[in-house]
Amino acid sequence: MSLVYADIELINGDDLAMVRRHIIGEDEVKRMQVKMLVDTGSEYMCINETVEEQLQLPKLEKRKGQLADGRVVEYDVVGPIEVRFKNRRCVVDAMVIPGDNELLLGAIPLEDMDVLIHPHRRELIVNPDHPYFAQMKLK
Repeated sequence: MSLVYADIELINGDDLAMVRRHIIGEDEVKRMQVKMLVDTGSEYMCINETVEEQLQLPKLEKRKGQLADGRVVEYDVVGPIEVRFKNRRCVVDAMVIPGDNELLLGAIPLEDMDVLIHPHRRELIVNPDHPYFAQMKLK
């Protein structure tokens, strides 16, 4: 199977909270459109330092993660980030990978938004069993 990318909107979650409290206007919310690698082998969402800087996301903690080659690395975790794809949204934290590395959309946001990879079309799609809303398994 080849790589699957998706057009995703990332939004500073703290900014959205300030809009709800009427502290800032909607036009002041930091957001950006990005192309992310849909990576079902990664649990977490990973953004790079460029995205972190543009969204001005606060650092929450440092966390260790294991790379595909087995190495264990420690990166900053930032958030909250609202992630939007088509008619779906979720709020997650993200690990910040160095430099301008590729952005990864991991299993946690994929599950939370109830989206799937369509293998023949090689694209991310909303779950056809729940086309109008995300449905979670609660058991």
